[in-house]
Amino acid sequence: MAGRDRDTYVHRMGITPETASVISSKNRIYATPADGEVKTLFQIGVVATFDPSETRTIEPVRGIGFGDHVAELVPGVTEPMTLAVSRTAQYLSMIYQVFGYKGGVDGLVRSLRHHKWPFDIVQELILSNLPDVVDQAAAAGEAVKSLSGAKAILTYYQGCWISDYSVSYAADAALVQESVTVNVTDIIGDTSTAYSDTVQFSKDHLFNDNARSKMVDSGANPNVAGRSGVSVAGAGMAFGTLK
Repeated sequence: MAGRDRDTYVHRMGITPETASVISSKNRIYATPADGEVKTLFQIGVVATFDPSETRTIEPVRGIGFGDHVAELVPGVTEPMTLAVSRTAQYLSMIYQVFGYKGGVDGLVRSLRHHKWPFDIVQELILSNLPDVVDQAAAAGEAVKSLSGAKAILTYYQGCWISDYSVSYAADAALVQESVTVNVTDIIGDTSTAYSDTVQFSKDHLFNDNARSKMVDSGANPNVAGRSGVSVAGAGMAFGTLK
């Protein structure tokens, strides 16, 4: 099944525009299909939508006697990320099969109750040449870090479980769409030429200290030194002391 989405002329690879905006045609999804080789990922064809999402609650901390004021916002526990995936059903590759289960023409899997093992998905976002050229030009004239070595942004979704499955056969529509919601145990980011977070991150890998809230620097008093002198790029001015 590894090549079934590419064996006919209608599934051949095409070209995509070079734009500064992210476009869906440069987004590739990979998994190991039912008849794939060990530890070999293949691009999943005819994916209509691929929608990652995750949530967490942010809880306010307040104190009695201090009025209607939030002392701090505390992030709660992050819910597992979900991937909503819809795909055009193929006679030779149903959606169970592209994620490794031997259903359809490959075997007897027909239900979520047959889903006993987690699987992995890889998302590859190909960088266009246009922002790469712009970035190289900026790096030539300014002291900025060039991204010209990066060719793709890779995201690894590990330990995936399908939580719901649906398929629709309609009299007024010829195409049959299959849809699944996938729950993800862990997410690992990587780029093709940079670091991988399979190693321990330093704070520099996770957050730009220059973006840190001024509340962290100055405490609760808005008039202390450290809250002033915040510049606005392109505005030709700086804020005075925040009061």
